[in-house]
Amino acid sequence: MIWIIFIGFALLSWLISHQLKRRFEEYSKLPTANGMSGKEVVEKMLRDNMIYGVKIESIEGKLTDHYNPADKTINLSEEVYYGTNVAAAAVAAHETGHAVQHAQAYAWLGMRSALVPAVSFSSRYLQWVLLAGILMVNSFPSLLLFGILLFAVTTLFSFITLPVEINASNRALAWLQTSGITTTQTHGKAEDALRWAGYTYVVAALSSLATLLYYISIYMGRRN
Repeated sequence: MIWIIFIGFALLSWLISHQLKRRFEEYSKLPTANGMSGKEVVEKMLRDNMIYGVKIESIEGKLTDHYNPADKTINLSEEVYYGTNVAAAAVAAHETGHAVQHAQAYAWLGMRSALVPAVSFSSRYLQWVLLAGILMVNSFPSLLLFGILLFAVTTLFSFITLPVEINASNRALAWLQTSGITTTQTHGKAEDALRWAGYTYVVAALSSLATLLYYISIYMGRRN
């Protein structure tokens, strides 16, 4: 049964990723109302929110866009950085939404940032601790329990990420509409692109929770 669940999550993740890429390509053909590039969208949204000192950089990859609160950098993939279309504007505004969250001390972003060191530590040792814990579950169950605690940190991080991403998208969409970058004809496309991007975080969180419950069941089952 557990493998059916894992396979189901894998297929769902693939489907959402495929749909996200398809929609991004489709909406990349729709120009913004004012011809702004992703970089220019970020600059304007930052100015409108009176935020200064945030760097904007172009990075390699596709849909690799992210905001780094550690050095206050908005990193945009090349097609978003230079793109003058609805998809690029939506992604750029979303990442700027994170910068706005940071500037306004948004609580959920603060919680996620605080967990980063613990998640980094967990990710470094998690695989080996869980593997050893499963192999030694009867003779040394505490090792698996430690692995479960490490994995719980990453699961918690996944769920805390959800409100952070949803809020950033809501900020982006509200600003895109009021700033005139999207129109009544294109705003729904921007909203759809960000909605599908959000689905990836939902599936990742649920998949992490299912995996956590699986390891817990192994730990509890050792007594049977």
